[in-house]
This record gives sequence, structure tokens and C-alpha cells, in this order.
Amino acid sequence: MSVSFKYYSEYLGLRIVAGVVRFLPRSAALVLGRLLGQLAMKLLAGRYRLAYDNMSKAMPELTDREIRRNLRQCFVHFGMSGIDLLRLDLFSPDELDQFFKIEGFDHLRQALELGRGVILLTGHLGFWEAGAFVLPASGVECDMVGRPMKNPLTDAYLTGIRTHFGARLLNSRKGGRRIFKSLGAGHAVAVLLDQHISPPGSTETVFFGRKAMTSTVMTHMAMKHQIPVVPMFCLRSPDHRYKAWTEPMLLLQGEGEAAVAQNTQLLTEIVEAAIRRDVTQWFWMHKRWRVKKVRKRK
Repeated sequence: MSVSFKYYSEYLGLRIVAGVVRFLPRSAALVLGRLLGQLAMKLLAGRYRLAYDNMSKAMPELTDREIRRNLRQCFVHFGMSGIDLLRLDLFSPDELDQFFKIEGFDHLRQALELGRGVILLTGHLGFWEAGAFVLPASGVECDMVGRPMKNPLTDAYLTGIRTHFGARLLNSRKGGRRIFKSLGAGHAVAVLLDQHISPPGSTETVFFGRKAMTSTVMTHMAMKHQIPVVPMFCLRSPDHRYKAWTEPMLLLQGEGEAAVAQNTQLLTEIVEAAIRRDVTQWFWMHKRWRVKKVRKRK
């Protein structure tokens, strides 16, 4: 497999940054992450404009000053979260209570006792990567559903960090067979349900008052096989510890596409409610709402 010079350069830059932040104490590394987040806000002008447009339309009640303040905090948060990701495998299970306050884990354990596996509903909120540490450290076998990164070198390096404690990564592009197999083994499978997915395999939902296409793969699976869905999220606290919590399990009911759409909307609303706890910790920089292209007749 040939790798372009661009990918090698990106990977080299990542390894240099990782080498620095893994050498520093976490407190000093997070200061660097804050600075990198502030720098990214200046350099990634297109992403900033997209984030501003997304937040202003999702929450029209906010003033221009409030949106800009929120987005400054948002870029800083993701700068620090990126640092914690590069240091994720440096956490120790013995330090779980030191860095994480966990609430409602009984909901997850009760769902696992059903013996059908569990779909963990989450989104690009707070430090969602923490699940790869928190769940194994709590004795829960888990897998994460996601897409591989375009840069294979970077993808392989970050995969090694994410799977250090025993979690596995499931490629979302290879269908639901591996996901169903993991659930059948009694694992908890984390799914990020706040990304745009083009049809087929998605339905129109309302997210922050705007129409958005949302994946129906997990909804179908949960309904057909009565697999419990447990919402789980993780937010950063002002002292740079994290609050991770799970909510009561859901057993989705109904049949047919209308029920699938209704249940997918329910899951979308749960994700939105979690984001509203701290809107500065959601990934506003991506194209969640996409306008359908209408072909013009000649």
C-alpha cells in the first residue's frame, strides 16, 4: 500500500505533538491543548464559519456575542480533548475515580443482564473517546462503531490508543454483520448518532428545530431483535475531570418504517437533550444539516 507524502507529513506532525504531550504532565499538556484549540479557531476559518452558521440556526435565541463566546470555548474544548485522546492509554484503571465521575452505571448493567448486548447511544459530545477507557476499566466489554480515517498511518496510530484497554473498533462501512455479532457476544456497542447519513439507511429527523438525515441501522436492529438502547455521554468539568453518565434503557417498540422514523426521532431528541447540557462541547464544525440538492431541468 502506497502512502502519499501528504499523509506521511500529517502522521509525522501527529507523532511529534503526541511525543510532546505524552511526555508532559497532563495539566501542562492540557494548557498546550487550549493553545492549539485557539490556534485552530484562527487557522480553520472555514470550519469556524460553518460552526457559527450551525449554532446560529440551531439556537436563534443566542446573540452574536454569545455564539462567538460559545465557539471560542468549543474550539478550546476540542483542543484539550485531542490532547486527552493522545494520552488516553496513559490513564490507569486505578485512576478511574480520580478523573471520572460516573453516574447511572446501573442502567447499563441492568441492560447487559438481558443477555442481548447493548447499543450505547452517544454523539460527538464532550470526550466521547473516554468510553474506550471507562467501559473496560468498569468491567464492560465494548466496541465502538466508526469510520476509518483517510490517512491510514494516522488511523493505525489512533486505533492503537483507542483499543489499548480492550475495546474494539467496528468499521461502519462494512455493514451491520459485525455489529450484530458483537451484540450477540454480549458486548456494549457504542454508536454516534449525530452525523449526516445519506439515504438509503437513514430517515429525516428534526434536530435542533431543523431537518437532518439520521441513520436508521441501529434503530432497525434494536426494534427487530429487542436489543436495549442505553444513552451514555461524557462531559468535561471545569476542573478538567469528566462526568460520564448513562440513562435508563429503552426497548424500542413498533413495526414498519413509520415506527423506525418515530424511534429514530426519539433517539435524536435524547442526543439533543444531552448536547443542550453544554452546547460548547458538541462538534459544531461538521455538516450535520445538509440541504438536499435539486437538479435543475435544462
